[in-house]
Amino acid sequence: MFALLSLASCGSKRSIPQADAQSEANPKLIFLNYTISKSDDGFKQVQFINKTITDGKLKKASSNYLNSGKIGDLKCAQLDKQSNELQVVIIQNPLSKKVEFVNDSLIFEKKQIDLENGALSLRLQLNGKTKYIEISEIVDSLKQSKPLIKTKLN
Repeated sequence: MFALLSLASCGSKRSIPQADAQSEANPKLIFLNYTISKSDDGFKQVQFINKTITDGKLKKASSNYLNSGKIGDLKCAQLDKQSNELQVVIIQNPLSKKVEFVNDSLIFEKKQIDLENGALSLRLQLNGKTKYIEISEIVDSLKQSKPLIKTKLN
């Protein structure tokens, strides 16, 4: 019995698939730039500006991204060639900014400002199987989202 367990444990060592080993050996970062605007009827529109792919690895999970989103926040997904999600990050609504200022009584106050347009810049660890980057807006409390733009990577 002991010999059978020993053989089974030795045989269960798993090798890393070739594509995964290659992506770990040569990690890539992707930088994406977009403009985002809100139309008169309240719908968001996103336009692609440019992308840069370079060698590198993020040092740690970025604090720029949220753990969970709320209505109006954006979801950025890396998709494979069949449009399956590989990795997802949540981005706080870039058109809603909180600013802190000193009022006339010299007391700090916070105020939320809703912008009509702005810039959206992303820095992501690129998955080796990623073919598309899709940005969607979270539209309800169930975290369902409406696609805004899908960028193809070459």
